[in-house]
Amino acid sequence: MRAPFRGNSWRLLLPAALLLALLCVVGSAPAETLEEKLHETEGKLSDVRESQSSVAATIAEQNRAIDSMIGEVSALRQRQTALEAELAAKQAELDEATAKLAAEKRHLARVRARLQRALQVLRERLVAIYETGSPDMLNVVLDSASWSEVSTRADYLGQIQDYDDAVAARVETLRDQAKAAVERMTEVRLQIKEARDMIAIKERQAATARQEAEARFSELKAAQAERQAALEALESREAALSNNLAAISEQLAASGAPVPTGAPAPLTPGQSANYISESQASVPSAAPPAVAAAIEAANSIATTPYIWGGGHGSFESSGYDCSGSVSFALHGGGLLDSPLDSTGLSTWGEPGPGQWITVYANAGHAWVIIAGLAFDTSGGAGPRWHPEPVSSTEGFIARHPPGY
Repeated sequence: MRAPFRGNSWRLLLPAALLLALLCVVGSAPAETLEEKLHETEGKLSDVRESQSSVAATIAEQNRAIDSMIGEVSALRQRQTALEAELAAKQAELDEATAKLAAEKRHLARVRARLQRALQVLRERLVAIYETGSPDMLNVVLDSASWSEVSTRADYLGQIQDYDDAVAARVETLRDQAKAAVERMTEVRLQIKEARDMIAIKERQAATARQEAEARFSELKAAQAERQAALEALESREAALSNNLAAISEQLAASGAPVPTGAPAPLTPGQSANYISESQASVPSAAPPAVAAAIEAANSIATTPYIWGGGHGSFESSGYDCSGSVSFALHGGGLLDSPLDSTGLSTWGEPGPGQWITVYANAGHAWVIIAGLAFDTSGGAGPRWHPEPVSSTEGFIARHPPGY
């Protein structure tokens, strides 16, 4: 992925912009008249806003690159988890095959022991037949003194024959059992070899995925740290801008001109959303279409689980993190084209709280108030509605979409 923020251009931009702002603030002599002082302050304000716009454009470019990277890291972590699950399944298969092989070895040992005993009996019978000869029916009849003796000797001869046949059959059966056991063991050994080979492959794949995820995560954290430095410089400019605005307001008030406050009007009952459950908020009757669509979008993901990086690789996800859920709601209202992380949301839109929608963001977390209700991943198992904010506004930067 091309990472436009890794070049030196934006780093060079920040010191130049800072120097420009500093020169604009302290580089000119005090004005002698109120009109000259007002024009001078307005000029400084214009320069600071120009510097702010340049830094904001750079951060917007960084936001797009970092958000893409968050999606990649999330996908790599999911791939690593899937590979580890496959590895565990293969290991279980290997354990089962190993246990089966051990059982087959024990069975083969028992069969071989029985075969040895049967072969010993068969040897003894063959020796006996060799030494005494094998009697046949004709000799039995000729050697017998009566038919009764013939019958007795014939029965005995039959029993000997049956015994010899049984010994031979037992030897043959045990031999076949031993052969089958050896074949099964050979097959199990092959299964074990295949399982071990597959485990080795999965282990390498899991290790590669883990290394890639760790490398991308380190890259992500470094990029976020760089962008945080740019954000702090931007916040410093915003502070200077606020001071200039205050100075202008004081001058306007001293001259008797009206001073605009810019404070949003409070919501009326027709403008406030009703909390139905943590997974649903009602749309106020007076809500603009963009606000209504943002509430409906938030409702659609308010039962999903928390997944780090969810909603960054794509708006569509099985789960969402804090900034991913806020981005989804804003996108649903047509207020955001691509996802932003929490740091990106802290520079999005316009500064200060809005009348309908206010995003609270910093480098570590983001949440939003829409029509008076909080939508936040804190205080639940994922993105959920809350009748009152569960996150403090302290330490967060408030931003709002223009006009809302």
